[in-house]
Amino acid sequence: MTPGSETYDAIIAGKSGFLSVPFYLIRTVSYLVIWWVFTERLRKLSLEEDLNGGTYYFHQSIKTAALFLVLFAVTESMSAWDWVMSIDTHWYSTMFGWYVFASWWVSGIAAITLCTIFLKQAGYLRFVNASHLHDLGKFMFGFSIFWTYIWFSQFMLIWYANIPEESVYFNQRLGGFDNAYTGLFFFNLVINFAFPFLVMMTRDAKRQMIMLKIVSIAILIGHWFDFYLMIMPATMQGNNGFIIEIGTALVFLGSFLLLMTKRLSQASLVPVNHPFLDESIHHTT
Repeated sequence: MTPGSETYDAIIAGKSGFLSVPFYLIRTVSYLVIWWVFTERLRKLSLEEDLNGGTYYFHQSIKTAALFLVLFAVTESMSAWDWVMSIDTHWYSTMFGWYVFASWWVSGIAAITLCTIFLKQAGYLRFVNASHLHDLGKFMFGFSIFWTYIWFSQFMLIWYANIPEESVYFNQRLGGFDNAYTGLFFFNLVINFAFPFLVMMTRDAKRQMIMLKIVSIAILIGHWFDFYLMIMPATMQGNNGFIIEIGTALVFLGSFLLLMTKRLSQASLVPVNHPFLDESIHHTT
């Protein structure tokens, strides 16, 4: 595109360097490499701790995790800009990176909770008790509210300012394309906030495996819908389809289960030489 031509877009032209294919691919590969390197490093430290004991590997794990936390905060936000927000090339939000982070975080906690319950019911993780489940339930409850806080903050500021290049994002999803996404827009709030908030409000609910399983599955499904809402209106507009989402979800689920079960079979599920193992076994809330 050249200035003065009919297809020239000043906003896209201004972002052309950042969104160029080589730079985009370099960033994407960098994110994945950083995440993979730290995953392997933390797993290696955990396995060496099991073999050798002592506190050295524990302290190294803390240092590695702290460094990864900083790098993940940066790379996660940038990946959200690249992989999702760049689809709506004209639209931007300074809170979008945090919004995606909140979605990833609560989904991760839901997945951990679900896997923990299934492993315990299969006869593994015998030391996991109601207090451990209670803590996982509190995390899901709290971060569902955190996700809603970020969602509302982003929505309220854009609605209040009513700037066309910002509000177009919500106009497309709330009434746009002949209301193609309006129902899903409100369903997203119900399944990701109202349902976990109401179900997990009591202490007993956070300690019951059946309730935790239901809420975990709801959160995972709900945040899949959340990303569906982020991506489809900008790509397919009103011509969205959903059948392909079922197949895609099954591919990701199958890949996750294959990798997880393979890794679980290669090491002890209990960190036998962890310095705080005894405190964890006798954990009560």
